[in-house]
Amino acid sequence: MSTATTTAAAPAPRRHKNRVWAKFKSNRSAVLGGIVVLFFILVAIVGPWFPLADPTLTSWTAIRQPPSAAHWLGTDELGRDIFSRMIYGAGASLQAGVISVMIAVALGLPLGMLAGYFGGWTDQVIARVTDALLAMPFLIMAIALAAFLGPSLTNAMIAIGVSAMPVFIRLTRGQAMSVKTEEYVDAARSIGLSHIRIMVRYILPNIFAPILVQATLTIATAIIAEASLSFLGLGQQAPAPSWGSMLATAKNFLTQAPHMAIWPGLAIFLVVMGFNLLGDGLRDALDPRDNG
Repeated sequence: MSTATTTAAAPAPRRHKNRVWAKFKSNRSAVLGGIVVLFFILVAIVGPWFPLADPTLTSWTAIRQPPSAAHWLGTDELGRDIFSRMIYGAGASLQAGVISVMIAVALGLPLGMLAGYFGGWTDQVIARVTDALLAMPFLIMAIALAAFLGPSLTNAMIAIGVSAMPVFIRLTRGQAMSVKTEEYVDAARSIGLSHIRIMVRYILPNIFAPILVQATLTIATAIIAEASLSFLGLGQQAPAPSWGSMLATAKNFLTQAPHMAIWPGLAIFLVVMGFNLLGDGLRDALDPRDNG
């Protein structure tokens, strides 16, 4: 009887994963978003290995040239190759998005777990501080922190990560408060497991799905925030390429050289759309109400 039960229960996680994957594949928008995201990731990783033009090399004989065989996406106000700058700028934008969210999760997840699991005065202090942070608009806080830390891509990522942290604190807190009342958590307490072990082994795996979805969606927000900070001169610093800084320069030449604004603007739009579609697809696929 025991052997039969074990045999029947063993494939359950695999069946769950198969249902999640099947549902994700059936969502065309989610698949499209995944393809777009994968494309930009490959461009950011593999692109710089190709024999591209130096993205910082200026040419006074090729200023603001339209797309041509020599320069596929044209050149900017200093004669630099826009195609090369787009490739290298992809790395900066994706790096800013991913690392910023990693910072937000690394800070917000433990705080939210502590607040939701222990409750009491711990929850009150963390929840009130979180509410105060959420009262400030995300982008305004990111700009203020980036200005305080100083203009650089690293400081921009820190500013964006700290600004996004309250969202993950609140999400983790709510999920932990729900999961800690489950019977398996009570059983773990009854056998004397430590609070840390209960949180890591029993609560964290059961709240991972909504955190993953939120992280995916927040990457899109972080990419827009990085572009905004670079546009204001608080992110990636010249001459290093960044889609946001490219747009900041292009705004001065919209009538003479509109291609300078089209390509970075289109890239930001596509990668943000990709992460949003991917996040929405993951949310639907991981919804336990639809997975049995």
